[in-house]
Amino acid sequence: MPEPTALPPSVLSHVSLGTNDYDRAKAFYDAVLATLQIACVMDFPGGAGYGRQFPEFWIQRPHDGGRAATGNGVHVAFLANSQAEVDAFYAKAVELGGQGDGAPGLRPDYDKDYYAAFVRDLDGNKIEAMLLLGSASH
Repeated sequence: MPEPTALPPSVLSHVSLGTNDYDRAKAFYDAVLATLQIACVMDFPGGAGYGRQFPEFWIQRPHDGGRAATGNGVHVAFLANSQAEVDAFYAKAVELGGQGDGAPGLRPDYDKDYYAAFVRDLDGNKIEAMLLLGSASH
């Protein structure tokens, strides 16, 4: 097993969500993730990868050609650098047609310093922006 310092801090390579309207989803995520300083860093027909450096989050048409569906209990959380970023993430997502699923605020049931907002994207996937107050992005 490699030394822990040889591995990046994340345990994931990437996460992807399916979409039924790729162009609409791409426009949504381009704008919403920009509020968190996250950009599209890889793009190909039917799929886009987002990150601050590497494509850690993907949207794509399902590879099997079927309809994309949401998973009950599944959500993707993005790290924010400030409360202002969490607030902007939520506002932009709702402005672009996402459904609010938890306005920005503290979530003391998670941690006394957990600040987050939850939204359903245009396909119904649950996404979150969060940070622990008083800490830099982890």
